[in-house]
Amino acid sequence: MHRLPRVAAAAAAAAAAVVVVAACSRLSPWPSALLIRAVFHRGARQLATVMALHVPAGGVAQHRGLQFPAGSLDLFVPTEAPAPAPLVVWIHGGAWLSGSRYDVEPYLRILAASGYAAAGVSYTRSPRAVYPQALQDVAAALAFLQKESADFGADPRRIILAGDSAGAQLAAQLAVLSTSPEYARRTGLPSPLSRHDLRGVILHCGIYDVAALASLQGILGWGFKTALWAYSGKRKWSRTAAGRDISVLSDVTGDFPPAFISGGNGDNLTATQSIPLAVRLTQLHTDVRTRFWPQNHYPPLPHEYQFHLNRSEARQTLTETLAFLQAVCPLDAAPKTT
Repeated sequence: MHRLPRVAAAAAAAAAAVVVVAACSRLSPWPSALLIRAVFHRGARQLATVMALHVPAGGVAQHRGLQFPAGSLDLFVPTEAPAPAPLVVWIHGGAWLSGSRYDVEPYLRILAASGYAAAGVSYTRSPRAVYPQALQDVAAALAFLQKESADFGADPRRIILAGDSAGAQLAAQLAVLSTSPEYARRTGLPSPLSRHDLRGVILHCGIYDVAALASLQGILGWGFKTALWAYSGKRKWSRTAAGRDISVLSDVTGDFPPAFISGGNGDNLTATQSIPLAVRLTQLHTDVRTRFWPQNHYPPLPHEYQFHLNRSEARQTLTETLAFLQAVCPLDAAPKTT
């Protein structure tokens, strides 16, 4: 007898809650950012589970929770390396507001089992902190690794920056800071590595030209606008330093380090971000290698496809990633000293 009034009251309360959340989302990026974070976290954990099935047993020493002033990192080092191992520093993705170094740990273990030291870096996520905090956090991690990683069997003079999605953007921006004095002066940001120490970059499914995202509609457009609002700290992010500086496509120079760039054909970022960056670097006569797929490749390869190691395409990209690493930092070559 009283059920209908209770149902109506519950429906009214739910409707009111939706209105409140919608109103809050217009005033702050936090509600939408937390929703995106939850969705990304679930997907990242699923991918980590898939990757874990492909991690070789043994041969890797792990050093977890190494503390540096801005955060912590994990370092995985091959136990049978004949000399200090070249160091891959991996910056995780997650639209600058989600993700963690644990998401990419299985991939780092695979790299370490293949002979390369691999560090997974944490950074402060937005909206808790805004640009350029994440970039500064990673720069602090690089400073720590250059000072301390030799004690763990890594070679701090042979570093490869790597990242996926937003992490690829951070890696590319750090590479530009390290190779373009003009860009470093304009932005006022630190140059974390010397060009000699930065031997290459690995960029999967990244973002390099935020203006090209303006035309995105629907849930994808909403997601990017939320992420950029949270990351920049301003709803009108295109007018901020973040909106200007993170678009490194027009700031790369002929001194950009050798690069391996990849993206899936089912990922909207490939055509608008990864391919234009590869084209620009080719025009600058830099050493750039790519792994893209025909537009009609089926089934379409999604964003972060390179972590889907249950698929042959991801395993092929891993093979090509290792070949790139061997080309820029041969494992059988003695480290150069200066």
